[in-house]
Amino acid sequence: MNGIYYYLIAFIVIWILAFGLKNKLTNHGFEIQFPLIMWRTEKFKNFIKRMANLSPKFWKWFMNIGIVISYIAMIYITWTLVSSLSSMLETPSVSLVIPGVEMPGSSIYVPLGYGLIALATVLIVHEFSHGILAIVEKINVKSVGLMLFAILPGAFMEPDEEEMKEAKKSSKLRIYAAGSMANITLAVMALLIVSAVGSYVIPSTFEEDGIEVDRLVGDSPASKVLKEGMIIESIDNHKVHDSNSYVNAVNNLKPGQNITIGTNDGDYSIILDKNPNNESKGYMGIQAAKHYELNGGVASIYGDTLPWIWFGVLELFQWICILNLGIGLFNLLPLKPLDGGHMFETLLSYKLPKYFYKPIVNSLSLILGMIIIFSIVYGFL
Repeated sequence: MNGIYYYLIAFIVIWILAFGLKNKLTNHGFEIQFPLIMWRTEKFKNFIKRMANLSPKFWKWFMNIGIVISYIAMIYITWTLVSSLSSMLETPSVSLVIPGVEMPGSSIYVPLGYGLIALATVLIVHEFSHGILAIVEKINVKSVGLMLFAILPGAFMEPDEEEMKEAKKSSKLRIYAAGSMANITLAVMALLIVSAVGSYVIPSTFEEDGIEVDRLVGDSPASKVLKEGMIIESIDNHKVHDSNSYVNAVNNLKPGQNITIGTNDGDYSIILDKNPNNESKGYMGIQAAKHYELNGGVASIYGDTLPWIWFGVLELFQWICILNLGIGLFNLLPLKPLDGGHMFETLLSYKLPKYFYKPIVNSLSLILGMIIIFSIVYGFL
C-alpha cells in the first residue's frame, strides 16, 4: 500500500477526532485551528529548564564551537546547492522527503515507520535545543510543545520576541546555531551506533549469503517482474554471491539491454531503462541489500528470532543519522526564515548598517529560495 494512503487515512481520522473532541482537548493545552494543531505543555518547558541548568557554562562553550561549525557548514551546503545548478535538469539537487512516499525527482526512499521516528528526533531535538540555549542566555521561553500541520508532525519553541531583539549578538548566534548543532551531534552519535552494529555486531552474528531485493522502485522495469524478498543469484550469467559481485555485475549494464536475472524463485527477463542519475547506465529499479543467514552458534544461544532485531536497530539509526544530518545542514542555508538566514544576517550586522545588510540577506534568500523551489517542482515534471 502506497504510503500516501496511510497519510490520507491518518489525516481523516485525526481531524475528525480533533474537531469532535475540540472542547476537551482545549482544556488540556491543545490549540486547534485547521490545518494546525498545537499542544503546549509545561512538562516540556520544565524539562528544557532542567537541561539548561545542568551546566550553563558547558552549553555556552559547546555552542561557541557550534557557531564556527555552523558557518563552515553554511558555506559547504550553499556551495553544494549552487554548484548543482549545472546538473539540476538531469538530477534535481533538492527534493521533498516524506516517509513512506516515493517522491518524483528523489533518489531517496524513506521507509514509513523508521522515517517517522527519525523525523520526530529531528524536530524535537532541534526545537528543544533552541529552548535550552534561550534559557541559558536568560531569554524567557513563553511556550514549548508539539504540533501537527495537516498531517506532518513538528515541534516548536516560542521565545520572548522582545527579549530576543534586545539580546547580544553572540547570544542570538548561539540560540540560532543550537538547533542544527543538536541535529548534527545526534547524527554523529547515530553514525557511531551504526558503525558499531554494522562492523562488529552483525558480522559476528550473521553470515553474508547473497543479495536480496529489498525494495522495488514503483513503475521501474524490475517492479513489473520481480518481487521484494527474492534472492538474486545471477545477472546475465554473472554469479552474484555478495555485494561486490553484485556491484560488478550491474556496473556495465546499458539502457535498452535485455538481461536475465537468476533468483531463488527462477529466472526473469528485464529490459533496462535509463538511470535517472546517469543516462548512460542501465536501470533496473532495485534497491538491493545484503542477504544474511544466522550464525549457527548464535542461534543455539539466542534462538532463531531475537538476533534479527539488530537489523531493525541498524536501519533506524541509519535514518536518524541521515535525516538529522540532511535537515540540520539544510537549515543552515543563508536563507530566511531558516536559522542559517538569521545567522548570516547577524554576522553581517557586526560591520554593516541595517540599510545595507538587509537587501543582501533578502536578495540571497530570494535566489536560494528560487533554486530550491525550481528543483522541487522540476522533480515532479
